Amino acid sequence: MPLRIYKKKLDYSYTFGSFPVIEMLKKIPEKVITVLISEQYQRYEGIDLIKSLCKKNDINYDLSTHTIRKLSVKENTIAIGVFKKYQSKLMVNQDHLFLDNPSDMGNVGTIIRTMIGFGINNLAIIRPGVDIFDPKVIRTTMGAIFDLHFEFFNSFQEYKNLYPDNNNFYPFLLKGDSELTKIKFEQPATLIFGNEGRGLDDFYKKLGKSIKISHSENIDSLNLSIAVGIALHQFYVQK
Repeated sequence: MPLRIYKKKLDYSYTFGSFPVIEMLKKIPEKVITVLISEQYQRYEGIDLIKSLCKKNDINYDLSTHTIRKLSVKENTIAIGVFKKYQSKLMVNQDHLFLDNPSDMGNVGTIIRTMIGFGINNLAIIRPGVDIFDPKVIRTTMGAIFDLHFEFFNSFQEYKNLYPDNNNFYPFLLKGDSELTKIKFEQPATLIFGNEGRGLDDFYKKLGKSIKISHSENIDSLNLSIAVGIALHQFYVQK
């Protein structure tokens, strides 16, 4: 099929780079449509493994530098994986990370990679949020997205109704009641973070135990992905 530059309305997406393509082939081979390999990088590390995984899973691959250049957002792309978009659900009675309408694709990609690194693989997102299948998000995850369970919701109440057993809520706010280092997390936990610009509404402070991450007065707040990383590390160490 003719491949087009990515748009949200497409029913397929791309992952760029040899390592993310390998992760895609290992984790979701049933969703893979095809793999493109640059002719000039056939001897590059990882290409033999990509070809082997394609053969193992009966997936077609093409040598097509021209198509890679047309589709890629970055020069010197070695390989591109093309896969069908898919639905996902959160796992019940597991720890969740909850993002209220995140808008920055780089932040969300970094958060996904950090989540997987610290042992949380369930991500809830309030709409509209970012397009999780945008190649910019996927590239930033370095393939970690293929280990992720994710689900979109219209409201926090919808999330609560669908996952009633996940009722240990930890909203992170600039004026949270407790320091992160003083919190004893109960599981399954839901760690809640707001939009990059406005944070969380006051509504969330009434839920569970609100948390703040202390920093110097030289800044007004931390970048979302940095704050999530600090929180996830503390959560991971405590577990």
